[in-house]
Amino acid sequence: MRTNCYNASAQSKEKRLRVKPGHDGEREMLVRFESQSDLEEAMQALVKQDPRLQPILGLTGMPALRQREPGFAGLAHIVCGQQLSTASAAAIWARLSAAFDPFDHDAIRKARADRLGRLGLSAAKIKTLKFIAKELAADRLNLDVLANEDVDAAHHALTALHGIGPWTADIYLLFCLGHGDAWPAGDLAVQEAVKLGLGLKERPTPKQMAPLAEPWRPYRGAAAHLWWTYYRVLKKREGVAAG
Repeated sequence: MRTNCYNASAQSKEKRLRVKPGHDGEREMLVRFESQSDLEEAMQALVKQDPRLQPILGLTGMPALRQREPGFAGLAHIVCGQQLSTASAAAIWARLSAAFDPFDHDAIRKARADRLGRLGLSAAKIKTLKFIAKELAADRLNLDVLANEDVDAAHHALTALHGIGPWTADIYLLFCLGHGDAWPAGDLAVQEAVKLGLGLKERPTPKQMAPLAEPWRPYRGAAAHLWWTYYRVLKKREGVAAG
């Protein structure tokens, strides 16, 4: 199933756990993370489904749920962090969000590109944010509808937008919309953690990460939280701050 976030009507609020017809007529479970307890419930189901992850969870303890605001602000926050260190991304976002009150798509649509550049945004990121802001203002784009779609369809809809790649789409779906099966296959920390945790010889590529995560459906978002936490634990043991 493929969805389109253009010209989509508002839908009722997604429940954190829903069963619907899948691609082949099978029943498909949609998992949502709206609270820490949702993540904990999914994590327990995940390690039961794949016992290889039980020792990882035993080492890390229960991860904390990572959440950001949905909609334009949340997506803009993630775009700001593309291909930057955590510290650099945080500094730019702090300047950008403080410069506009309120921070919304209309403010960015009207803002001069040179002003956005002085706040630290690259030309490519300015182009992306202005495009999304323009589409939202014209009611040609509806980000809210993605909360009610299966994660693969929502991923495809987001990556069809200018400047939104797979990593940005997956992080938005996981952190901002709470999609419990979102899988950030292109995240370097997750890749490194999977390599170490599963005893792989090399860090898997994004393409290789997809089949590795198939046994974790529909809880791949919980798996991502687990691998991020595992990465931080290992880096602390090595005396290196995780990015």
